Amino acid sequence: MEFLVVAVAVVVLVFLMTKLKLNGFIALLLVAVAVALVEGIPVESIPEILEEGVGGQLGGTLLVIGLGAMIGRVMGDAGGAQRIAMKMVDAFGARGVQAAMVVTAMLVGVTMFYEVAFVIIVPVAFTLVRATKQNLLWVGLPMSIALSTMHSFLPPHPGPTAVAATYGASVGLTLAYGLLIAVPAGALIAFLWPRLSFVRAMNPAIPVGLVSDKDFEEDEMPGLGWSLFVALLPVVVIAGAAVVELAAPEAAFLPLVQFLGAAPVALLITLLVACWVFGPRVGRSLGEVAASCSSSAKAMAMIFMVIGAGGAFKQVLVEAGIADRIADVTSGWALSPIVLAWLIAVILRVALGSATVAVVTAAGVAAPLVAASGVSPELMVLATACGSIAASHVNDPGFWMFKEYFGLTVPQALLSRTTYTTVLAFLGLGGVLLMNLVIG
Repeated sequence: MEFLVVAVAVVVLVFLMTKLKLNGFIALLLVAVAVALVEGIPVESIPEILEEGVGGQLGGTLLVIGLGAMIGRVMGDAGGAQRIAMKMVDAFGARGVQAAMVVTAMLVGVTMFYEVAFVIIVPVAFTLVRATKQNLLWVGLPMSIALSTMHSFLPPHPGPTAVAATYGASVGLTLAYGLLIAVPAGALIAFLWPRLSFVRAMNPAIPVGLVSDKDFEEDEMPGLGWSLFVALLPVVVIAGAAVVELAAPEAAFLPLVQFLGAAPVALLITLLVACWVFGPRVGRSLGEVAASCSSSAKAMAMIFMVIGAGGAFKQVLVEAGIADRIADVTSGWALSPIVLAWLIAVILRVALGSATVAVVTAAGVAAPLVAASGVSPELMVLATACGSIAASHVNDPGFWMFKEYFGLTVPQALLSRTTYTTVLAFLGLGGVLLMNLVIG
């Protein structure tokens, strides 16, 4: 029954947006209300659940995405993004932009959340598209795939880190094992997927307002050093804080480090630096810098609304108790602990859309089996985490971020993102099972 409700909701949502051309924000809210009524949630509780879903989703993403978009637009309007993009073309060649995106995304994505890394790197991807005249997905999809892999498979990202604590696994060893699986799997799909015929048939346009329309001359662009400094500053701050937290968990200065390493704080610091580096330092007034920030905010308004509505839809599914019912059904299945943890995470991910809920709930069901079976707890973490990446679709707020930034229709986003996340989940399971034969 749980899957039938979710399946019908997805079909109705796609119909509303594709056939009736209904705005995504409105369609998501309508479907969320319908699902709440079908699942027997009291009518008087529905508005509060919708508000909680929107608030919870935007509370975690609005600052990150908003600040990231402002940094990208300030860099772009001053020529900083074009400078980095041109150096990438020089280093990798016009035919090597995919490799440049994958390498960049994997290095940045090891420590940074998908959403944070995405909004930092995507202005460079947009600029590369304009400079090389290539398809947006040819350049942007490898970046997104690499980031998805790093975020879902590896600590210190939230899901794998939380599950490591549940299973009693070593975070460092989990990261080491995870890299052996994530890097080849992510690279394989990142280079393969843009070459598939159904992806090559898509030719979306860069959303208006998210990147500067100006082509800068060589002497108009800021130096590469300053451009890279601003682009990498949040990476260094966030990654540095994570390293300090692991190396000195009892240090007296740790609260300050954690404060500075929080994504919104690191991005705010970066934005202030960017406003000076790409403002008065290069002869642009603060008024021009403020105009860049404002234009990015206007371009992001509908993206925020759609992502928030996606959070409302997800919250309805959670409040309906679908996760608990699935956990009850699957807890008695006689399967290998690795396969069981992965499968429960996949089922919950498909039903709820939340990777965090999927991975934590699956770990709770599978945790008692770790000690009894003797399976490596680190491999159990990876199995559970890679299951939670599967089948990103319309109940996943990240799906809507991907769709809106790349200017895709719902069917196109389902064809591109839902398929690649599912294949990554299967590759992850295969890698874990293979590694279990070696070290199990």
